[in-house]
Amino acid sequence: MASTDLRSIPVTTIDGGTTSLADYSDKVVMVVNVASKCGLTPQYEQLEQLQKTYEARGFTVIGFPCNQFAGQEPGTAEEIVEFCSATYGVTFPLMEKIKVNGRGVHPLYKELKHTRDHMHLAGPVQWNFEKFLIYPDDTVIRFRPRTVPDDPAVVAAIEAGLAQVNEAA
Repeated sequence: MASTDLRSIPVTTIDGGTTSLADYSDKVVMVVNVASKCGLTPQYEQLEQLQKTYEARGFTVIGFPCNQFAGQEPGTAEEIVEFCSATYGVTFPLMEKIKVNGRGVHPLYKELKHTRDHMHLAGPVQWNFEKFLIYPDDTVIRFRPRTVPDDPAVVAAIEAGLAQVNEAA
């Protein structure tokens, strides 16, 4: 678990609005740094499928475009939205393009990087499509980029989080 209340950290939507994860406090949230010109970009399809499958039960994906890995998200906000919509039918929220590592790292990712993965390793985001699953009780589970969104371990973790949502309802 991160040292700061993750849900209170402000984020900017891709269209320039302001929000925070507090707006999703009753949901299981999957935060993913995304890119449109990456070998892992087809994960958008699986992310959207998770969104459609679990949204009604209290789940959402939130995409954070990032251009830090080999310049694989060079587009403007408008180009990113158009690509995601036209290519993958993305309906989940997208935020503004951010940095997930190094100088100028977004405060949300500064905190998320403290989360350990299944190998008990924390630290920098390795590449595009690293996933952080955040439960309503603020438990954070980290999945590295090559773990596909519909991997059985990811689905099981989503289901476990949704059980929390249903208990609270």
